[in-house]
Parts: sequence; C-alpha cells; structure tokens
Amino acid sequence: MRDLGAIVKAYDVRGLVPDEWDVDVARAFGSATADVLAAEATAMVVGHDMRPTSLSLVAAFSDGVTARGVDVVNIGLASTDQLYFASGALSLPGAMFTASHNPAEYNGIKFCRAGAAPVGRDTGLADVREIAERILNDDGPRRDTWVSRLQTPAERSLHSQAAAPGRIDRRDMLAEYAAYLHGLVDLSTIRPLTVVVDAGNGMAGHTVPAVLDVPGLTVIPLYFELDGTFPNHEANPIEPANLVDLQHAVLERGADLGLAFDGDADRCFVVDERGEIVSPSTLTALIAVRELRRAPGSAVVHNLITSHAVPEIISENGGTPVRTPVGHSLIKARMAETDAVFGGEHSAHFYFRDFWRADSGMLAALHTLAALGSVEEELSSMLAPYARYVLSGELNSRVEDVDGTLRAVESAYAGEPDIAIDYLDGLTVEHTGSPMWWFNLRPSNTEPLLRLNVEGVDRITMETVRDDVLALVREAAKGE
Repeated sequence: MRDLGAIVKAYDVRGLVPDEWDVDVARAFGSATADVLAAEATAMVVGHDMRPTSLSLVAAFSDGVTARGVDVVNIGLASTDQLYFASGALSLPGAMFTASHNPAEYNGIKFCRAGAAPVGRDTGLADVREIAERILNDDGPRRDTWVSRLQTPAERSLHSQAAAPGRIDRRDMLAEYAAYLHGLVDLSTIRPLTVVVDAGNGMAGHTVPAVLDVPGLTVIPLYFELDGTFPNHEANPIEPANLVDLQHAVLERGADLGLAFDGDADRCFVVDERGEIVSPSTLTALIAVRELRRAPGSAVVHNLITSHAVPEIISENGGTPVRTPVGHSLIKARMAETDAVFGGEHSAHFYFRDFWRADSGMLAALHTLAALGSVEEELSSMLAPYARYVLSGELNSRVEDVDGTLRAVESAYAGEPDIAIDYLDGLTVEHTGSPMWWFNLRPSNTEPLLRLNVEGVDRITMETVRDDVLALVREAAKGE
C-alpha cells in the first residue's frame, strides 16, 4: 500500500525524487488536485523551478490534471511568487513545483486555490493526499467518492460531466509579473544605486533581470545561472554561511546593498553596505511603515518570533499590530480576517494585501530599494531606527520528550516577578519589567526538536537569557 504521509507536509508536498516520489505519484497528485482544488474552475495554472526533475514531474502532474477534464495553463520557469501572481491574475488554482531551499535531490509542490489563497493540511491538502493514495493503490471508486462530497450541485455537475480530457496551454507571464510589481512599488524616481544580487543558481536568476531592469539601478549578479544542483552554495539564505559570498561582493564592489534569494525566490534577505546581515524583523518594520503610509490605520500581521520592535513601530505609525503563530497559512488567514495591509515573518516571508495576501521576496526587495533610493543615507543608517533590540536567531535542540522539556522550562519561570507566559505557539516567556527580554520555545512539526528564539534589550541580556534557557533544555534532556 502506498502511503504519502512522509512527503505531504503541513503546507506542501516535499521529498526525495525518485526515492520518496516520482512521476507516477506526480500524476496521481495531478488528478487529486484537479478534483479538490479545481472544483470551481475549469483550469489550473502550473509553474516550476530549475531543478533537474521538475520538467518530468510537471508533465506527469499535467497528465493527471487533464485526465480529469481540467485544463492546464503552464507558465514554465517561475518563482513561487510569480506562480501566485498568475493564480491571482487569472483567478485560477495553482501548483508550483519546487523544493525551495532543499538540496538538489528534493522536489515538491506548493498549492494554492484561485486568487493565491493558501492550501494546507486542513484546507484541502489532506484530501489531495487521500485521493492520490487511492489512485496509486487502485482503491475503488476514487473519483465518484470525491465528487459526491463536493459542496454544491453545481460543483458536482461540473466534475461529473468532465468527459473530454483537458488541454495544456503555455503562457509566459514574466513580463506581466514584473509590470504588476512595478505598479505596486515605483522605482522610477530613486537615486542611482548599486545592488549585488545573489540568486544562488535559483529562480531569482530568472526574475531579477526582468524586475530590476530599472534606470539608475546597477545590478551586479552572483550565480544567476539556473542550476538545480546548486554548485556554488545552498540556496538557503537564512543560513549565514550562504551569505558570505554576497557580503564579500558588496564590500569589494562598494555596493549600496546586497539581496539574496532562496531557491524559489519567495524569500529575500538583505545585506547592508557594511556587509552586515539585516534582520528580517527590521525589514518587516520598514515595509510596515511604508504600507501604513499608503493605507493609514490598517492592521499589520507579524508572527510571534519577530522582534518586539515590530509591533511597537506599527503602533507608533498608526497601525494595529496583529500577532500570530508561525506559518504562512496562519498569516494569510489572519490577514484576511483583519484586512491587514501587510504581514511579515522572522524567516523573511513578506505578505502583501495587494498581492492577493501572498508572500513575495521580490516585493520586499523593491520596497527596500525604493526606501533607500528616496534618501541620501546609507542603508545601515536608514534602518537603525527599526533595529531596536538584539535577537538570537533560531537555535535548535534535539530532545525526545518535547512536552516534558517545555513543562520543565515553564516551571523554572512560572511565578517569578514580572513574568508573563503564553502558549500561542509553543511556550513564550516575557519579562515585562526592566531589562526587557522574551523567549519562545516551540516544537518542530516534523522532528524531535525544540526551536528557541530569544530577544533582549541588549546583547548581554539576550545572551544571558539564551544560555539560561539552553541550560534548562539540556538539563531536562538528561532526565529523559
């Protein structure tokens, strides 16, 4: 019996090819996706990254979709946010073939409903898995069973009558994507800037030449050749080691800033003119201020791992900060509930109401360039007001008894003066007096890990709290 549990994650499909999935699985996913996500559509949009296995997986997936009588709009090579653009502009559900920053032997699928609406385990992905497994295991009346569960007679009729196979149309939407982004962030009046861009051999090598072809902007490319084997470094800029080449290039070329994108180019990291890495929380605060100027009084969503400076700055600029757990589906849902103009995560995912609430690393890059290009300051000086505190970054500890360790850490702080504890996502402990500090300790969704993030008013405070919590985690682990 084929079980897809190992590759169907909370928000996407991801695994080793061909060890964990292959073209047969991709074809089953195509049919299942057509049944679940295209229930109110006659077509879906499909894009892919530069990985060696992407073309064959897309072809098989498209076969599965068209076998259900649903058309495919194949946009070819694309960043993930370009796929979201296509889904939004065409009002179609979508599937993006990518494993983001994972090594070359991985591939995956990110799904969305029409209008780039998120899809996760509780919003359709579990159903896709169920139907795909039935197809692979040849388990009974797969399609009729699903059709009977559709919500409305119109949906049931649409899928029951799909006798003819769908067709595949190819459409290059890169120019439309670039034009749409330029309509959201205007770079036409910025002062001359020099920017080094590290594409990591990923999809930014495809999108940056189209989007950053702007008068006055000099782009120095690093690793723009599309190569899914990642010959230079991992396309994972959250790891500092993968930013070293960018930092050196910024200093050597005297650039105003550097930009680094992950493999599918939906995340963007920034390096300032000194070669220093800019915290994604700092960028969240900067972009929030810019979006609040355009939409005064709006809500801005941030996850609980971002710096305390983020909600402070949102409030100071007339916005309403909305705190959420970690996870893009949760961010997008809260943005919809609150009509938030913008959302940011500590992992450098940035979400925009005018981009169908989807995340776009390229839009974050454009905001940074527009902000810097409108002042005569260097980037480090411009961002200084947004970087108020010191963050530890995410620290992982392997523990077997995750719940027991969390209880042990909680008990060490419960009842202490000026301590507030909440459980929005794992365990968050905040010192409400002086000096300011807080930490969050939350379990991984996929491994026996606890992820620690700490922030303090200064480095000494942060490091003291960090070391204290790590000592508690290690002590609890000894007793397992």
